[in-house]
Amino acid sequence: MAADDHVLANRRYWDELLAPEFARSADRLWREEPSWGVFGLPESRIGMWRAVEGAGTCVELGCGTGYVSAWLARRGVAPTGIDNSSAQLATAARMQREVGPAFPLVHGDAERLPFADASFDAAISEYGASLWCEPERWLAEAARVLRPGARLAWLSAHPLLMCCVGEREGDPPAGPTLRRPSLGMRELRWPDSPGVEFVRGHGDMLRAVRSAGLEVEDLVEVAVPEDAVTSY
Repeated sequence: MAADDHVLANRRYWDELLAPEFARSADRLWREEPSWGVFGLPESRIGMWRAVEGAGTCVELGCGTGYVSAWLARRGVAPTGIDNSSAQLATAARMQREVGPAFPLVHGDAERLPFADASFDAAISEYGASLWCEPERWLAEAARVLRPGARLAWLSAHPLLMCCVGEREGDPPAGPTLRRPSLGMRELRWPDSPGVEFVRGHGDMLRAVRSAGLEVEDLVEVAVPEDAVTSY
């Protein structure tokens, strides 16, 4: 199937602009203890591993430089990483050679997964497919490749954040002003960026999850510590 325009736009965006920046942080992320999100919060605050405990196989949807899959492999899970960006996967392959462990890396689109039905025991996404793919499509594909009883966990941008972020690269990350409506958000395109991000309100996301045939076990809204710092 032909990729949609946002898939190709995001591929170019990551290959040409973002991948070099993420390559610089790959070594640190592959070597350090797992932490999550733009504030590097500990697993005890997030609980992402609950979805993959005891899983034999796991697919990481939008694996980027592969550090989450590396963390999984060290916990005894057999991961497969798929990403839209060949440049990101090149960094992941380099880190496998330099740090290890090795696991399969696939160049592909999480909205059209190249895997058979019921292929995996778990799926996970940290700001990968969960932010850069259309929810109705990637959730349906995740449900298709998961075995009965398998779990999916993902971490993405909060809709309130995306209502308050600036329009351009130099704007403050988020301010006290609502810049766009909270209801009806679908895709976000920025005037100075070719990338396309997808953020839905909680109601729309719950409906997308149900439409994919999945059941919601938990929704964790993380309180960021007052002393937290981030490079974003």
